[in-house]
Amino acid sequence: MLSKCSLAVLAVVLSVAATPARAMVCMDKSMTLDEVVEAIGAQKSCESAMKLFGDCQLTASGDVQLGAAVEKKCEADFMPGLNTAQQQAYKREMRVCDQKYRNKSGTMYLSFAAFCRAEVAQRYSQRALKAAGQKAR
Repeated sequence: MLSKCSLAVLAVVLSVAATPARAMVCMDKSMTLDEVVEAIGAQKSCESAMKLFGDCQLTASGDVQLGAAVEKKCEADFMPGLNTAQQQAYKREMRVCDQKYRNKSGTMYLSFAAFCRAEVAQRYSQRALKAAGQKAR
């Protein structure tokens, strides 16, 4: 049988789990985290996706999802053209970002790691576009 304390803890857990997605202000309007991820994915370029990430950052764990959307957008510019050694170098730089804050506590460090990873992807995108003779948009 559950104690009163256990029931209270269970009630709190269930109420938090049932809470709807929280909104944030981004692009001068109220948006959910999923809507911001979609907006990042809809950007025309890696550069504009990164700018939107910076404008809409939470400085918390939600930035992991936003950063992943930027990575995906930027990787489209360079991933198909990387050879095996370049892919390994890219993955190694991403691991450095993951390890940099791994022993820190607090969700802001998850945000820092997400920005680090997005910046690595952005640099690779910029290099690939420059090599192809295109200007980063």
